[in-house]
Amino acid sequence: MIVLVTGANRGLGRETARQLLVAGHTVLIGARSEAAAAETAGELGSVGDAVPLRLDVTDGTDIENAAAAIDKRFGHLDVLVNNAAIHYDTWQHAVDADLDVVREAAETNVLGPWHLIQAMLPLLRRGSHQRIVNVSSEAGSLASMGAGTPAYSLTKAALNALTRMFAAELRSEGILVNAVCPGWVATDMGGPGGRPVRDGAAGIVWAATLSDSGPTGGFFRDGRPVPW
Repeated sequence: MIVLVTGANRGLGRETARQLLVAGHTVLIGARSEAAAAETAGELGSVGDAVPLRLDVTDGTDIENAAAAIDKRFGHLDVLVNNAAIHYDTWQHAVDADLDVVREAAETNVLGPWHLIQAMLPLLRRGSHQRIVNVSSEAGSLASMGAGTPAYSLTKAALNALTRMFAAELRSEGILVNAVCPGWVATDMGGPGGRPVRDGAAGIVWAATLSDSGPTGGFFRDGRPVPW
């Protein structure tokens, strides 16, 4: 399979890429910096076929260039993992949140994946194992949402809604679209004390490698449903 992972130069994205490489897939290492993408691909190259790809999901030109590069080299894409995310804003509350921070989060966490799915759909339609995985969070679950992290929680809830829309629209084409909560993971964003990054990434890999009879339009952690 040809798999694109955004934000793949560190944390969950990097570990997701590593696990997919170990499983024998070709993984495009998406990162905002060309140097970061190249460095990560070089480091993971000993594991499998890691291909660097400069990709800032907030930059429309980057997205279109990435789609063109994938088309030229591979002619198709099998799996898109929308992992890139920003602003786990533990310092904020909805009553006095900096709305500029919320806008920034929306650009990366919602509009970026949305634009990327649109741009990659022609390539996915030529693939043989079409999967879209949106890396979300239980912070975006309305069933358990409370105070705090307003930018992050709001944008992850929006990403969940986007997952449902795309799943419904693409169901007839056999393209499975799911959201995955990796849980609280010990990364730069999540901070210390969380579960090992390999455990969080495993649920993402599960959704990326679902069989054709697998679910679509769901929200999962460790392969089990999470309330919306």
